[in-house]
Amino acid sequence: MVPLFVQSWFRTSTVIAAAALCWCAMPARGDAPRNDYPTVARVEYVQECMTRNGGVLSDMYKCSCAIDRIAERLTYDEFVEAGTFARYSTLPGEGGGIFRDPDRAKERAKLYRSLEAEAYHTCGLKIASNARP
Repeated sequence: MVPLFVQSWFRTSTVIAAAALCWCAMPARGDAPRNDYPTVARVEYVQECMTRNGGVLSDMYKCSCAIDRIAERLTYDEFVEAGTFARYSTLPGEGGGIFRDPDRAKERAKLYRSLEAEAYHTCGLKIASNARP
């Protein structure tokens, strides 16, 4: 027969060991990104960025860095709005006027271009002269 204090110690140590194992087995929970963009949006941006920079596979990491830098500054909705204004602000004619004429459109397009230029610089990408937003 095992003394009572040994049984108690064994139970306590078993509970502590089980708790430690459960704690270690829990998935790591880091802080979620401030502006978590949908994966498809990030992939599209990286693919377009790589194409604009010559399609070199090594630019994938640099382009991923660029979208991460932009995501630090803009929410996803702001990114979509600003990118749309920047992309379509060069459309000619009356149809393109909605993207280039309003003050908000000019402001958002300018913001997007400056953030993208800053991100490119930070991540080691060159801004192509014929680059689309």
